Amino acid sequence: MAFFSLEHSKAAYLTDFILYGVAVSCLTIFLGWSAPFSHPWQMLALLGIGLIAASLIEYLLHRFILHGLQPFRRWHQTHHARPTALIGTPTILSITLIVFFVFSPALLLGDVLRASALTLGLTTGYLFYTITHHATHHWQADSSWLKRRKIQHARHHHLDTHPVFFGVTTSFWDDVFHSNVIERVKIKDSNK
Repeated sequence: MAFFSLEHSKAAYLTDFILYGVAVSCLTIFLGWSAPFSHPWQMLALLGIGLIAASLIEYLLHRFILHGLQPFRRWHQTHHARPTALIGTPTILSITLIVFFVFSPALLLGDVLRASALTLGLTTGYLFYTITHHATHHWQADSSWLKRRKIQHARHHHLDTHPVFFGVTTSFWDDVFHSNVIERVKIKDSNK
C-alpha cells in the first residue's frame, strides 16, 4: 500500500515537509490565540520539553530501533545502501505515533492547550529532523552547522560494522551516550 511504503514518490516524500509545516503553523496560531497570557512560561516550558524530547526520541529510535530491531533494521539498511533515495517514515505512521503517544497522553494528563504546546514542540523537532536529514543527503553545505551535520551523518553511514553518530539534528545525545567516538571502535577492533 502506498501509504505505508518506505520509498516514496517525490510528492509523497514532500508530504512530510508540507504537512508538518502546516501542523506547526496551525498549532502556533492556535496557541497564540488561545493560550492564557497569565501562563506564557508554562506554554514555553512545554514547548521546550517537546523539542528536547524530539531530539532524544530521534536518537533513541535511530540507535535502538532502526539499528537494532527487525524488520526496522532491514528497512533502515535500505536507506544506508541508497542514501539519496526518497526513503523515509510513512507520514501516516509518524502522524499516528505523534497523536497516540504524545498528544493523547498529554491531553489525558492536562488540557488541550498543554497537550498542544507539548505536541508543537515535538512536531517542530520532528520537522527540523526531516529537513536536516534531507539536507545531509541532498543539499550543499553552506553553513558550518550543516557541514558538521553532514560530516557526522556521513560517518554514521560509512561505519556500518560499528555504527556511531546516531544524532541527525544534534550531537548532544551522541556525547551523552558515548556513541560519537570512532577511536573506541578502533580499540574494540584491535582487541579481537
